[in-house]
Amino acid sequence: MSLSSTFALSLKQEIAINKIFGNTSGLRSEDITNIERLYRRSIPPDRVLTHEFARNLTELSHRINRQIGVLVGRRGDIAFVIVGNHREIVIPGLDGFRAASTRLKGLRLIHTHLNGEPLTRDDLTDLALLRLDFIAAVEVGEKGIPGLVYAAHVIPENPEGNYWLLLDPVRPGDLDMNFLDFIQALEEELARQQTTRRVDRIDRAILVRVETDPLFDGERSLGELKELARSCGVEVFDSAMQYRRQIDPKFVIGRGKLSDIVIRALQIGANLLIFDHELSPAQSRSITDFTDLKVIDRTQLILDIFAQRAHSREGKIQVELAQLKYRLPRLVKRDSALSRLAGGIGGRGPGEMKLEIDRRRVRERIDRLEKELAAIRKGRAQRRGRRQRMYLPVISIVGYTNAGKSTLLNALTQSNVLVEDLLFATLDPKSSRLRFPRDTEAVITDTVGFIRHLPKELVAAFRATLEELNEADLLLHVIDVSNPDFEEQITAVETILDDLGLSHKKSIRVFNKEDLFPDKTVLGNLSRRFDALPISAMKPETFPPLLEKIEGAVMGKIPAKGAWRKA
Repeated sequence: MSLSSTFALSLKQEIAINKIFGNTSGLRSEDITNIERLYRRSIPPDRVLTHEFARNLTELSHRINRQIGVLVGRRGDIAFVIVGNHREIVIPGLDGFRAASTRLKGLRLIHTHLNGEPLTRDDLTDLALLRLDFIAAVEVGEKGIPGLVYAAHVIPENPEGNYWLLLDPVRPGDLDMNFLDFIQALEEELARQQTTRRVDRIDRAILVRVETDPLFDGERSLGELKELARSCGVEVFDSAMQYRRQIDPKFVIGRGKLSDIVIRALQIGANLLIFDHELSPAQSRSITDFTDLKVIDRTQLILDIFAQRAHSREGKIQVELAQLKYRLPRLVKRDSALSRLAGGIGGRGPGEMKLEIDRRRVRERIDRLEKELAAIRKGRAQRRGRRQRMYLPVISIVGYTNAGKSTLLNALTQSNVLVEDLLFATLDPKSSRLRFPRDTEAVITDTVGFIRHLPKELVAAFRATLEELNEADLLLHVIDVSNPDFEEQITAVETILDDLGLSHKKSIRVFNKEDLFPDKTVLGNLSRRFDALPISAMKPETFPPLLEKIEGAVMGKIPAKGAWRKA
C-alpha cells in the first residue's frame, strides 16, 4: 500500500470509516447512503478518471443539486468524500498526509460543477496551496450525464511565472494519460529544479514585508532582514513586498498575495516565511492555518540569533527569558503556529489541562530566571563599586549591529573578541583595559549591538547588561559610515539610548570603515556635520585623534552638557 493510502486509511479509522465531509444537512438518508458508497469505488491507478466513476459522481450531484468531490489516493482508493453547495466544496484538513517540499500531496481532487463552468480561481488556488497531484471538474449535464472534464496540475518554476497548467477540456473517457508515470515525472522535475538552488541549510525562506508608507524604502528593510536571516543560518530564496494603505489585521498581507507567495514557495522549494514585522498571536495563527509552511516574524528571527550567540550563563538566561516572554501570550489551545517552532512545554497532570500546565510552567520559569538575573545584577553592582574605588573610568562601545564595535575593541586593547561579518556576532559583553599614550588607563566594554525595532522582550531581558551603560563615563558610538543607511542607524541607536535614559551621557561619534567610503571630501563634510571622528578599525594608524579625544573626555576635559545630539 502506498504512503498516501496508508495515511488515508489510518485517518479514516480515527474519525470513522465512510464519513462524508462538508454540507450534508437536508439530505435524505437514501442520498447519504449512496454518497457513502463512493468509498467502495476505486479508480485504476494509471487512470485519472473513468467514465463510469464520472457518471456515478454526476448522477449523485444532479440528484442532490450540490457539488460532490472525492480525494483519490495514488492507488485509486477514495480517501475523502466531500459534499458542498451549488457553487463550491470545502476541502477538509489534510494534516495527516505527506508535506515534503519536493513532493506533492499524493491526492487528486475530482469534483462536479453544476453550471458547466471551467475550473475556478479557488479550484486552482486549492490545487497549488494544498499541493494536490491533480484537479478535475466534471460538468453535470442533463439528467446527470457527465459532460466535459476541466483539469489542471501544478508546474515547476518557469519564466512566465505560471503556477499551473490548464489542460484542454475532454470527455471523461478521453482523459487517457498514464497517471502514475505522469505524476512521477512531475515530482522528479519539481525536485530536479529545486536542486539547482543552493540548499545547504535546512531552513529555506521567502521574506515578506508590507509597506504602508510610500516614502519609506522597504527594500532596504528587506535587505536588513536578509542579513538577519543569513546570520541565523537561513537560506533566503526570494522576497516579496506589498504596498497597502494599512496592514491586513488577519494575514498582514492580502489573502491573494499570501496565496501567490505560498504557491511560489512550492515551486522553488522554500519551507519558511519570515515576516518583516512583529506578528500578533492572532495573525501568526491565521497565516499558519492558511499554509503548511513554517511562519516566523522578525522578532523570532532576532531571538533565534541571540540564542545561537549566547555563550555565557548570563547571556543564555537573558535569551531564554526573552523567548519565554514572547511565547507566553502565544500559548493557546492547538496553536500550530507555535508547535511548529518549538513544541510544547510540560505535560499532563491530574485536574489541569495541558494548556494551563504549559502557561503555569512558563510563568514559573520566567520568575526563576528573573531572580537569577537579579542576582547577576547585584554582582555587577559590586564589580562596578570596585572599579569606582580604583578610580578607573569606564568607556562603553555602543552602536548598530555589525558596525565594527568588536573589531575596534580588539584593535584598541589587543583583545581577541570574536569578529564575524554577521549581525549580532557579539552577544556577551567583553571588558578590557585601554591604555592611553600618557600612561593613563580606562576600562572599555563592548556591548550587544542595537537594531531598528529591537524587540521589547530583548530590551527587558538585557536590562541587566545594559545597566552597565548607566555607569559608563563615556559612550563611544561606533557607526558604519560605509552603510547607505548610516543616518537611520544613528537615529535608531540614539533613540534606544534615549529610551534607556542615557541621553545625559557624554558620547563620541566614531565613523568606522572610512577606508570603504569612496569620496574622502564627502566623508570630511559628513564628519563635520555629525561631529564624528573618521577611522578604520582595521588601521591603527587612524586611532591617534580618537584616543586623544577619548582621553580628554574621560579626564574631564569635555563637558557632559550637549555631549550628543540626534541626527
